[in-house]
Amino acid sequence: MGSGQWMVEKRSGLENDSFLKEHETPSESGCLSIIVLGASGDLAKKKTFPALYHLYRQGFLHPDEVHIFGYARTRISDDELRDRIRGYLGKEAEVVSKFLQLIKYVSGSYDTEDGFQLLDKEISQHEVSKNSAEGSSRRLFYLALPPSVYPTVCRMIRKCCMNKSDNGGWTRIVIEKPFGKDLESAENLSAHIGELFEEAQLFRIDHYLGKELVQNLLVLRFANRFFLPLWNRDNISNVQIVFRENFGTEGRGGYFDEYGIIRDIIQNHLLQILCLVAMEKPVSLKPEYIRDEKVKVLQSVLPIRDEDVVLGQYEGYRDDPTVPDQSNTPTFATVVLRIHNERWEGVPFILKAGKALNSSKAEIRVQFKDVPGDIFKCQKQGRNEFVIRLQPSEAMYMKLTVKQPGLEMSTVQSELDLSYMQRYQGVPIPEAYERLILDTIRGDQQHFVRRDELKAAWEIFTPLLHRIDNGEMKPKEYQPGSRGPVEADELLAKAGYVQTHGYIWIPPTL
Repeated sequence: MGSGQWMVEKRSGLENDSFLKEHETPSESGCLSIIVLGASGDLAKKKTFPALYHLYRQGFLHPDEVHIFGYARTRISDDELRDRIRGYLGKEAEVVSKFLQLIKYVSGSYDTEDGFQLLDKEISQHEVSKNSAEGSSRRLFYLALPPSVYPTVCRMIRKCCMNKSDNGGWTRIVIEKPFGKDLESAENLSAHIGELFEEAQLFRIDHYLGKELVQNLLVLRFANRFFLPLWNRDNISNVQIVFRENFGTEGRGGYFDEYGIIRDIIQNHLLQILCLVAMEKPVSLKPEYIRDEKVKVLQSVLPIRDEDVVLGQYEGYRDDPTVPDQSNTPTFATVVLRIHNERWEGVPFILKAGKALNSSKAEIRVQFKDVPGDIFKCQKQGRNEFVIRLQPSEAMYMKLTVKQPGLEMSTVQSELDLSYMQRYQGVPIPEAYERLILDTIRGDQQHFVRRDELKAAWEIFTPLLHRIDNGEMKPKEYQPGSRGPVEADELLAKAGYVQTHGYIWIPPTL
């Protein structure tokens, strides 16, 4: 049985036929060329090529119609590139070898036409070999590159590598974050690229939007009746969206210091999750309707106040020789956002991210208000919470108060738990990049960031970032392996979060 057939059979046990018809393996008349620019870099090696391999292995990229081109300045051969990425692909040697034969490498500069003309020649030869009518082929350019070269590379693609006519084919561009460093730089970048390509051709990728539990948010909220009356300011006290890593910058200090934790994590990944948690129900699942609702949320966020921010920098961060001795860059931040609309007025959304902390996880924690008229005197045990664990150990659990088994009428905190490893044994959870690249091939922009969405996100954070960049706000020092600055916990309490003592969620074992 082929692996693609296996995936469909596995899915059919979990999902209905209409889903499969809508999301079946792409099949169009023209051949597909996937071009990875920056092919010799870490992102391509560790994320992009492995994602393409897994799509190939599962039958979503057909060897008789797809070819993959790597492009970079490094002068290496096809086989040298294949050897560089082979170790990141998997252990099925025969499948890996067949996949690697689909890859061809082209070396060239990012700012001159010669290399891109050679790239176009190689792509065209592949299209001719597959008997594709001119203009019917599909070209997907994945920019695994620093943002500084995006405008130049996009200009070269536009001038040298576009489909020659429109005969059912397309050219699409995948752009990796960061999309600028503030509102002005983001708008300049959008303007440069927007002059070259239509918005429908641009796929600004935020890999958090490809995570399984993030993609489940709209289903949870709008396909389950019991959430509908609860999901508002009358019942919810606060919402936390948390990203924690138990390691520091570790070799990325110089790069990280240019951006900091807010630009790296909060302004994009966590803010995108906030949109999905807070948005209103869209008219339908069409991408533009969903993105319209996300923009409305962003436009409703009030300006960030200094008293709603705690910054931190872990002790030892500046020991990295690539980090300036007087660096003011935060490696930790807690930011309280407030949404000024009918549903969320008065509910703080707490975005928290940090490095070198006491654990690694990403989760959404929705804390409900106290029960009025507490006849069991159990409020001190903790509030009801709905927690979505994004990584690791994907799970959703509802923390609630129940009777302690026994003869006495005493209460205890417990949970209703949907842990994916236990419930969906043997069902592979796709990596975010696999899902998002497949969405790009299908032309589905639902899980990508639209230009006005990007602008609204930068409008929220740019004033705060400029105050930090100008030295007006200083990070507190915290110990590696701690929870972060103690001031962050004080801010949580001030925002209304009530911490549960004595209860710890433990992922169930198989």
